[in-house]
Amino acid sequence: MANTKEKREVGRSRAQNYIAEPSSAPERKTHAETVSKVAQLSGVRDKLYSEVVVGKATQKVYKVTVTSRDNQRAETIKEIMKSQINPDEIKVGIESIKTQRDGRVQMETSSIQEAEILENNITDKLGYKIETHMQRPRKPRLKIIQHIGGNLHKNIEDNLIAQNPEIGVGKGEIIPKFTYETKRHTRNVVIEVSAQTRKKLIDNKVKIGWINCSIEDYLVATRCFKCSRFNHRIRDCRGTETCPLYADNYNLKECKA
Repeated sequence: MANTKEKREVGRSRAQNYIAEPSSAPERKTHAETVSKVAQLSGVRDKLYSEVVVGKATQKVYKVTVTSRDNQRAETIKEIMKSQINPDEIKVGIESIKTQRDGRVQMETSSIQEAEILENNITDKLGYKIETHMQRPRKPRLKIIQHIGGNLHKNIEDNLIAQNPEIGVGKGEIIPKFTYETKRHTRNVVIEVSAQTRKKLIDNKVKIGWINCSIEDYLVATRCFKCSRFNHRIRDCRGTETCPLYADNYNLKECKA
């Protein structure tokens, strides 16, 4: 028993000495600590993604798409336009011209005015051969909530301007589109406005008749009636005709993945 106790005490003393002794191996540093120390010495640090992209605004383009009325190939349409349309004469700068697989030709300009001039020139000279379509930016739509009444939406602009002069909305800035009834049996009015007018109205309350109404964005997901996918219309569709039920199941599978 005595020998066993002595061995235990010797083992404990060795363990204490081992723990107390500092290591003679050189101190290891992680890669992050090394990079941080180098950055401190050089005065340079890694930039965040938001800091890199700040001030780099992407150039906005306006697209004009043309298709043949007699099923001509995209390359043929392209050659016809180059022979009949002179960008120098109409003073339009073409950013790019691309042929699509579905037979369309797409041209891009840097301003909506140039796109309109190009579209009108193609229609005047080649309207009997080529059909044009310009992708115009859609104006914001707002909904006036809890509007109860009959045909008040027809004079919604006059009522809103007359009863809310502090907002500063002028004549012609509001275009009433339609009304719809909610599940709570209240009638909302959907209006179309410019981006500047939206800033004046959004998240505000306006007085219309005897009611104080709130205004919010009217958002509806755009869905194609051909391929049943979202974020485009049938005239811009490149997919195949698909059953909506099959498309919904396919989208659910994608969401689960």
